[in-house]
This record gives sequence, structure tokens and C-alpha cells, in this order.
Amino acid sequence: MALDGCGLVCKYILFLFNLIFAMLGFAFLGLGLWLRFSGNTRGIFEIEVLNSRAFFMAVTVLIALGTVMLVVVAFGDYGACSEKRCALQVFSTLLAILALAEVVVGVLAYSRSDEVAMSIVEFYGSIYALYLKNGDPVIGATLTFIHKTLHCCGVTGVPVVELAKMTCPKPDGIFEHIVMPNCPGVIANVFDSKAPLVMGIFVGTGALLIIALVCAIVLLKQIKRVQQEVSAYYSTVY
Repeated sequence: MALDGCGLVCKYILFLFNLIFAMLGFAFLGLGLWLRFSGNTRGIFEIEVLNSRAFFMAVTVLIALGTVMLVVVAFGDYGACSEKRCALQVFSTLLAILALAEVVVGVLAYSRSDEVAMSIVEFYGSIYALYLKNGDPVIGATLTFIHKTLHCCGVTGVPVVELAKMTCPKPDGIFEHIVMPNCPGVIANVFDSKAPLVMGIFVGTGALLIIALVCAIVLLKQIKRVQQEVSAYYSTVY
């Protein structure tokens, strides 16, 4: 007795989903642990002038999210590969909770876009202050990525006086040699103008989790059917 075509498709979809989920989970957890315990970043949790509340929250979320994702993957992979109903039931429950959380967070982020934007600005300020404090190249690379992506230059936007000007992008035009957009203002404006897109990303991710949940439920039913057929076969034979 074996799974039919639909069951096999769902099994492979879950395997692919868990593979991607595992990679993201390891990335989030690794980044969160590095930010929390690295000698170059540990000081931000100890220095109040760095306004580290948003930084601390972001690191905590990274660690917690990475851990939860890996736990979900463990149950999902074990249940799908071994066709264990108990593991799949736990996996389905965790997926349902995550999907609901994604939608709720997306709605809250949209409805409180101003507060979220200010938290992101505060997080950027912590990263910026940390780079000025120790000049860590990894933090510098992070700032460079943010500056190039948003095309902004530090907290002042004035390349001549900007303390982290080495991380700023090349000026776009003659005027930007004198002044460029400052990153706190750009971050706040971008998040405020893109709030519907942010909510869409969260809701879209929740939809993907629901698809995985549907596949897990289908696979559960298929495994139950196979087990019933096997039990009926052996009861007939013996």
C-alpha cells in the first residue's frame, strides 16, 4: 500500500517547503546569535546612550523566529519523510499558529506604520552608533548595504561631515556631492509609503504557510487511508 499521486505531490511540496524554511531559520538564528553574543556587538546591550531598545527587540525576534522555524521544520521533515501522523499533526498546529501570527503582524504593522517606522529608524541608529564605536567591518557592510539600497548617507546626509561616509553610496549628480538624503528620514518615508506592501508581504507569507498546512492535512488523510488499508488487508489474511 502506498500514497497516491496527490499524497506524493504534497509530500514533496512539504519537503521543499521545509528545506527553504530550514535555510531561513538557520539564517535568522545565526544572525540573531551573532548580533547578541559577538564581542563587537555585545556592547550595544550594555550602553544606554545607543538607544538599544529596538535593536534588542530585533535581535530577540531573530533568535526566537529562527528557533521556532527550526522546530517546525524538525516536525515537518520527520512527519513527511517517515509518514508519522503524530509529527504531522504537531507540524500542522504550529503552521496554523504561524500563519495566524503572520496575518496579525501584517495588519498591526499596517495600522501602526508610524510606530513601526520609528522603531526601524531607532534600530538603524543603533547599528550606526555601533559602527562608529568599534568600526566592525560586518556592521560596516550592513550599513553599506542599507545606504546603497535606500540611496542615503548616514544620519546627516552631508558627505563632508558624515562620520560614516565610507559606507555611503556614490553621489547621483553634482548636488549630492554637497547633500544627500539622510537615512532616518528615508527609512521613515519608505516604510510609511510602502506600508500596504509590507502588509501584503506578511499576508502573502501567511498564505504560503496555509498552502503548506493544506498539504500537511492532505498527507495526514492519505497516511490514515493507507494505514486503514494495511490493517484491513492483514485482518483479512489472518
